[in-house]
Amino acid sequence: MGQILHGSATTTHAVRAAIQRSQASLAELSETYNINPKTVAKWRKRKSVDDFKTEPKEPCGHQRVEHRETKEKTV
Repeated sequence: MGQILHGSATTTHAVRAAIQRSQASLAELSETYNINPKTVAKWRKRKSVDDFKTEPKEPCGHQRVEHRETKEKTV
């Protein structure tokens, strides 16, 4: 089964793992994989090859306001 990537993903788990194992320079790896050197540096620093979640850790404030307005209408 293939890996499902989000639309903006530029690397796969295999590429990320290769970046983490490699002793090559950022410039060499960015050229090899055709990605930005900042992306190479980011994956070198991480302990895992998994993406971070992009959803908020806590709900935004506007959701609480909507909930409060709904309560007021039902009272």
